[in-house]
Amino acid sequence: MMKRFKRGCLLLSACMAMTVVSSQAAFCQVTTMEKESDLLGVLKADSPKGDKALACKRLAIYGTAESAPELAKLLTDEQLAAWARIALEAIPGAKVDETLRKATETLKGRLLVGTINSIGVRRDAGAVEVITARLKDKDFEVASAAAVALGRIGNAPATQALRTAIASSQEGVRSAVAEGCVLCAEKALADGNATLAASIYDDVRKADVPKQRVVEATRGAILARKQAGLPLLLENLRSSDKVLFQVALQTAREMAGNEVDGALATELTKASPDRAALVIQAMADRKGTVSLPAVVKAAGAGPKEVRLSAISALGRVGDSTCVAPLIAVASEQDPELIDAALTALADLPDQTISNDILAQIPKSQGKVLSVLLAVVGKRRIEATPLLVKATSDSDKSVRAAALKALGETIPADGLAVLITQVVAPTHAEDAEVAQLALKTAAVRMPDREACAAEIVKGMEKATAATKGSILDILAAVGGTNALQAMNVAAKSDDNSLKDVSTRLLGDWLTIDAAPVLLDLAKTGPADKFQLRAMKGYIRVARQFTMNPPERAAMCKNAIEAAKQPAEQKMVLEILKRYADIEMLKIAINAVKISELKEDAVQAAQAIAAKVGTEDAQKLLKEAGIATK
Repeated sequence: MMKRFKRGCLLLSACMAMTVVSSQAAFCQVTTMEKESDLLGVLKADSPKGDKALACKRLAIYGTAESAPELAKLLTDEQLAAWARIALEAIPGAKVDETLRKATETLKGRLLVGTINSIGVRRDAGAVEVITARLKDKDFEVASAAAVALGRIGNAPATQALRTAIASSQEGVRSAVAEGCVLCAEKALADGNATLAASIYDDVRKADVPKQRVVEATRGAILARKQAGLPLLLENLRSSDKVLFQVALQTAREMAGNEVDGALATELTKASPDRAALVIQAMADRKGTVSLPAVVKAAGAGPKEVRLSAISALGRVGDSTCVAPLIAVASEQDPELIDAALTALADLPDQTISNDILAQIPKSQGKVLSVLLAVVGKRRIEATPLLVKATSDSDKSVRAAALKALGETIPADGLAVLITQVVAPTHAEDAEVAQLALKTAAVRMPDREACAAEIVKGMEKATAATKGSILDILAAVGGTNALQAMNVAAKSDDNSLKDVSTRLLGDWLTIDAAPVLLDLAKTGPADKFQLRAMKGYIRVARQFTMNPPERAAMCKNAIEAAKQPAEQKMVLEILKRYADIEMLKIAINAVKISELKEDAVQAAQAIAAKVGTEDAQKLLKEAGIATK
């Protein structure tokens, strides 16, 4: 089949190539023709083959049986046969069927294969005898095409011919015969004859045919039998053949009826852990009839991989009855099971579950309460009063869960609650969790400037150590207010704040940090903080997207502000990376700096070579720098 496909592609490509080289006028004329007589005139005349190909294509739309004789003449043409068949396949009428049948008497090789394929496309019942005779053709491709064509026709004689041939056909043709049988079975099933379909599928399953055909037939045999196909389904679920096992899983997803779900639930208890995990996923894909009790049971105990699969499945198909079992799992010690259970609780599709969770919080404590609070956060349930109350719980894990949930749910007008928890935590051991919660909440806020302003205001009452953590939160928020807070901290007398702020500014994610960094580099004392600011400014010039004049201005500023040759050399590398005339001028000017002269000369030469203009060479010459 693949060979036929490739040959067809080559033939189409050849004809398309001919179309391209045909005259433009003729091309336009043919592509607009709608009269059958005009199109037939193109075929009868000594027209370019490309035009004839286009005429065939138009006849597929406007042709009638009267076109059959002229199209038949092209079936022997290696370049036009495929185009002729396009028209013949589309034109209705017994005359076309007769034309194709008659053509099989004289054609050979791939031309015969193509014609047989067209007969199959037309499902010509009158061609069964002619095509059946070709099942024993010495050319395997012809015999294979005949088998598939009979399958497409799919009537009783075609079916009988294929069922007879499947046991006796040549090895090279057997796969196509099996394919034809499967097509016949599909037609029988569509026509309401499930018994016949199942029988045909069984013929294929038991024959010596390639695995793919066995797979197709196995699926069909199960579905054709409906509920009576359950034993065959289970047989393949227990098969040592992994491919047949996978077929059974997929087929189980397609079958209707609660009996299937019961069978899968029973099989779940017998299968090996790796297979049981896959069976559970198949069960979950049957959302309308899934056996939830069986999945819940598997989630609660047993091999870990089975439990994880069941927990994941509950997240997709579970309902309110699954909340308690999942909370129980989330209260265990295994981190992987806990995470899976929390994710499932967050994903449960039943929206009434959120109200159930909130109702349980006042009545719960300890580990269960921690789990419920975590679910509030994961489901993004608005429950600020309940969460705030839980931040005063005597249990550290409960407080931590409440703070994390606040970070994931608190609205903008409640941000002060978390700021207070960071600035003046009731329990010192909660400080780190509170900071993370505030950061989580802050980056969610729709108005980052207002958010940053509120955090900066609350920061005034914090200790120096806490201020450093708050600066980290502000860096995540970004914006003008956050940047101003970094500038103030970098210019303070507190070295710890200088350290944090300059580090954060050096990694700032937007270009608006550049003026702040330059100011710190210019005005700060020659210490590690000034060096860090200078390097941060150079990083912005090197990495950020900006227009060339803006980058050139930054490079000029950097060379002038840098207090160490090492920093200036870093700027020279930027000049070379973004070479243009302005960068060349900066490099030439840097030659005047004695510690930088040699590196600046090399940079200027490299830039000029990249720019490659007379102006660049002129600038080098004027500066007394030799060209490379």
